[in-house]
Amino acid sequence: MAYFEIEGKRLLKGDVIPAGNKNEALPVIAASLLVKGDIYLDNIPDIRDVNMLLKIVEDLGAEVERISPHKVKINATNLDKWELDPKLSSAIRASITLIGPLLARLGRVSCPLPGGDRIGRRRIDTHLIIMEKLGADISYEREKEAVNFFVKDGLKGSYIILDEASVTATENGIMAAVLAEGETIIYNAAAEPHVQGLCRFLNSLGAKIEGVGTNLLKIKGVNQLSGGRYSIDYDYIEVGSFMGIAAVTGGEITIKNVFEKENNYIDIAGSGFKKLGLYFERRGKDLFVPGNQKMEIKRDFKGFVPKISDGPWPLFPADLTSVMIVAATQATGNIIIHEKMFESRMFFVDKLIYMGAQLVLCDPHRVVVMGPSPLYATEAVSPDIRAGISLLIAALGAEGVSKIHNILQIDRGYENIDKRLNALGASVKRIEE
Repeated sequence: MAYFEIEGKRLLKGDVIPAGNKNEALPVIAASLLVKGDIYLDNIPDIRDVNMLLKIVEDLGAEVERISPHKVKINATNLDKWELDPKLSSAIRASITLIGPLLARLGRVSCPLPGGDRIGRRRIDTHLIIMEKLGADISYEREKEAVNFFVKDGLKGSYIILDEASVTATENGIMAAVLAEGETIIYNAAAEPHVQGLCRFLNSLGAKIEGVGTNLLKIKGVNQLSGGRYSIDYDYIEVGSFMGIAAVTGGEITIKNVFEKENNYIDIAGSGFKKLGLYFERRGKDLFVPGNQKMEIKRDFKGFVPKISDGPWPLFPADLTSVMIVAATQATGNIIIHEKMFESRMFFVDKLIYMGAQLVLCDPHRVVVMGPSPLYATEAVSPDIRAGISLLIAALGAEGVSKIHNILQIDRGYENIDKRLNALGASVKRIEE
């Protein structure tokens, strides 16, 4: 196992190009199984989660060719296996997004309970609701810890109200419905950018999906989809992470090509940083964060303590709440960070307290941060992707040399993060134990 050794308080400056969106790449790879023909995917991030899903897809009978580190060709014409490999599936939560494509193509699937981050209970009930409404029979094998889905005469369109705006359940429903007979309506659908990307990808192949970007999707089933080419959008969570790096280190960072396409991703992801008093601006296609800022938290009306709360899109992204906690430690004032979705995501903050952060964990979902606080080096273990990158950010702004273990978690979501940070002037060493 490798760990990072980080020398803090280094001056960071330079340009960085955000990687492709992991959360878009994963369902798009899964959706490639719907097609009998060649699918070319560009801007695929070369990270562990993506590579693991490609292994699972290949194990199911699809042909996978890595043309370059960020380009892959998938051909699922000879897809013939409906049982997901338990060992591979346990390593990644995105294996659950294969239920819809396999049901649509083969009429059955056996899906072991997925792996992924341990950030609290991650229910699959919404996936079951969708597949039952589309006509699947469902059973659970306790010994194998696998959920089995079977449909006799093909999937049938249906009107579905989701009990929660689950991203992966919405994606599963979309992928199952595009080849189902008739029309499917999904209400309370997730509308995150990666869900929109999946819809655009499928529509480019011949699917008929309306309402993209809203919580009401109308999907008219088609007989088949054709092959094609698609480019994964940039990862707005990674953009937010580099904004957090600039905030904590005082670095001057330009994040390239963020505004190459017109979207509102930065308006939403950047809203939390504005509350902390971080200034950033658009420069052509790029996002520029000036260096050596003195952040001051903007109080609410009448001087009340402000709050950053996450929620389904277009609310503040849950995957950035951990980064916001670290960034808030360097801003003057008090703020509440409210993570509503996962009851274990905030349990990494004890490491920040050891580093000198002034904060109080009120309950599993809320933390009060009082800043600014000088941070000091520590040795910690990364519990999940987002906590891992947040601890790395804290180490970059801390006095002394820190060590972060279990960096496999960080590698799952951030491509070559040590090399990219070092290119900005950081000192991050990857050391094999």
